Amino acid sequence: MDREFIPVNVAVLTVSDSRTLETDTSGKYIADQMRAQGHAIAAHVIVIDSEIKIRAQLAQWIADPSIDVVIATGGTGVTPRDVTPEALAPLITKPIPGFGELFRQLSYADIGASTIQSRADAALCGETYVFLLPGSTGGVKLGVDKILISQLDNRTRPCNFVMLLPRIKNERTGRA
Repeated sequence: MDREFIPVNVAVLTVSDSRTLETDTSGKYIADQMRAQGHAIAAHVIVIDSEIKIRAQLAQWIADPSIDVVIATGGTGVTPRDVTPEALAPLITKPIPGFGELFRQLSYADIGASTIQSRADAALCGETYVFLLPGSTGGVKLGVDKILISQLDNRTRPCNFVMLLPRIKNERTGRA
């Protein structure tokens, strides 16, 4: 029996001191691709490279039951200003280490050992999936096209993130 497509509500967060919504090619790519797949874009916001401000925005979306997925771009490198993983850390319910591992494995084909500098990551935060991608449009395209499109499609077999959402929401709220 084939599964039906189930759209999810996605919030897009761009972490940058220099981009605007007009110049944010990475965030725009995420939003455009998610819409093209049939998902809804619940929000698209740019936040400066501030651990406190990034965490506040993530926490707001995680607390919003209408948002299923947050995809962030930027702040995942190794410089002192790259603080997106640190901003997310206290909000994590369950880490999803395979996402970062797979991202770096796929990225190695494009940029070789430089992929070791990426701290792309993912986690379940309450009832919300959060994915952290690099700020580069190339890195975003890789993460979206080679991982997220299929994992945010309920028809992907043998399993995907969307098919688990009903269980995640029911088990966390105690509903039967």
